[in-house]
Amino acid sequence: MAFGWIDEQAAARRRAGLVRTLRPRPADSSLLDLASNDYLGLARHPEVVEGAAAAARTWGGGATGSRLVTGTTELHGELERELADFCGFEAALVFSSGYAANLAAVTALAPHGSLIVSDAGNHASLIDGCRLARGTTQVVAHVDPDAVRKALGTHDGPAVAVSDTVFSVDGDAAPLAGLAGACREHGAGLVVDDAHGLGVLGAGGRGAPYAAGLAGADDVVVTVTLSKSLGSQGGAVLGPARVVEHLVNAARTFIFDTGLAPASAGAALAALRLLGREPERAARAREVATGLHARLTAAGLEAVRPDAAVVSVRAPSPEEAVQWAADCRAAGLFVGCFRPPSVPDGISRLRLTARADLSEEQIERAVRVIGETRP
Repeated sequence: MAFGWIDEQAAARRRAGLVRTLRPRPADSSLLDLASNDYLGLARHPEVVEGAAAAARTWGGGATGSRLVTGTTELHGELERELADFCGFEAALVFSSGYAANLAAVTALAPHGSLIVSDAGNHASLIDGCRLARGTTQVVAHVDPDAVRKALGTHDGPAVAVSDTVFSVDGDAAPLAGLAGACREHGAGLVVDDAHGLGVLGAGGRGAPYAAGLAGADDVVVTVTLSKSLGSQGGAVLGPARVVEHLVNAARTFIFDTGLAPASAGAALAALRLLGREPERAARAREVATGLHARLTAAGLEAVRPDAAVVSVRAPSPEEAVQWAADCRAAGLFVGCFRPPSVPDGISRLRLTARADLSEEQIERAVRVIGETRP
């Protein structure tokens, strides 16, 4: 029977406790949200919502075509200029998603004959970029510049190291200065995904590369998403102008994909400008993360110390993680639940996101619910 193997895989997922289901959320929910990636609390901010609405009224509901045909508006150019300037890079290129931006950066910068050195904890979008690239990929130990250095030493041609800046599962940060040093010893480029760093790390939320002193470097390329701290949708690649020009001509997820919807571009631009005026939001997100971790560990829970705004709490098993998250929802708290294959180490956990707009009372409430519902 066609697709009969799907039933076998579905049964295997059920036995392993790894079945995933969609849960549409209402427009207004009574749940305390520690599951979304809205780190700065901007997704519903009046200025961000009006930025989206105004862009839709001006430019319409969609981009109407690929960026190279009709999908580039003046608004896209404005967003790219301000995003590059904010993060300290020469140029930026906006994509329809952060996933598409990662695929573009890795595939276009790793041609046939090149080596890609990829951190073992990288996000799926970077992993898929490595799989699609024509270069050869070597996976190395997590957050280990010496492993990157050793891998680069085995190759004579073009090479690039690829890493998240902040890893999405445990929220730990990559040693960017060490990675850049290893790459420079071998004349290799560095591509980093700052999805969880933009808006949280660096001066005023300018990102992890900015904090590491790598912003604007001619051998560093950064990808970001507009769907986390900026509360919108889409992604971007930041770097030297010649790299951006190369992506315009060589990145398939740019050339063949419909451009980012104007509403998303307008919302992201409004959020970026708001962050520029209110840089304290970044520090508050980090403060909330630190507070969550301290309270969780004080309650006897195994929580990983956060380097940005992600706090993870280990669970005994996939089944217990799912039940724990469900019990939290029943008690009024929405938390993320990460299980294999989303976790590279195979350890299931609750994933909490620290939002800048959380009050101390809400933080205490969240910790209390997690502790009371623990397996």
